[in-house]
Amino acid sequence: MVELKTEQSIDAMREAGRVVAQALTAARETAGVGVSLLDLDAAAHAVLREAGASSPFLGYHPRFAPVPFPAVLCVSVNDAIVHGVPDAYRLRDGDLVSVDFGAELDGWVGDSAISFTVGTPRPEDVRLIETAERALEAGIAAAVVGNRIGDIAHAIGTVCREAGYGIPEGFGGHGIGRRMHEDPGVPNEGRPGRGMPLRPGMALAIEPMVIAGGGDGYHQAQDGWTLRTNDGSRAAHAEHTVAITEEGPRILTAL
Repeated sequence: MVELKTEQSIDAMREAGRVVAQALTAARETAGVGVSLLDLDAAAHAVLREAGASSPFLGYHPRFAPVPFPAVLCVSVNDAIVHGVPDAYRLRDGDLVSVDFGAELDGWVGDSAISFTVGTPRPEDVRLIETAERALEAGIAAAVVGNRIGDIAHAIGTVCREAGYGIPEGFGGHGIGRRMHEDPGVPNEGRPGRGMPLRPGMALAIEPMVIAGGGDGYHQAQDGWTLRTNDGSRAAHAEHTVAITEEGPRILTAL
């Protein structure tokens, strides 16, 4: 069931989204050669505490996971696609880092992700990240009243495939609001004109994920959370929470 949000509810989600944007900025500014993934998580956690918000990630325990998620920030490095668990690993020059974060404030949730490089960037990583960001922009541009979920999926998939990249099969965005994961699902590839019609008041987390090697395969790491590329190639992830309005898509997780 899809809950249509009122204008007041969307405004409240925007406040949660602002916290998300601030935490992602803090994580990125903390990142550097020699900095641990736990340090990034701590920086994001500090933003939560300052805002009086809580984490929908911490303690989250879906059926596939052997243990609840132990952090407020997902940190996925190099060949990790999503759901990376922060640990004592210290970032190295040239690492590609994707960070995904959610915040709940006054009963409403925001969810967003960014990717960046540490130290000296590799040109191929810059292109990969830029493609994920362009795919996100294309998906958001398609999130208008009168379109369908398939139009968002098609826009994302077209950008990724034309760049020669893979898309992890079965993973994509989702509805969001009172809970982090709501209906409908938002695939990262699909046929235009198909799927649920987009209506004012829908809120969606749109999140392209791209695999540099061109394949779509992935596997779950031993921690039971982290998804890694099968071919060992690098991956990037970009995400915003977006509201569908009569005036067009409204990004709720920007600064």
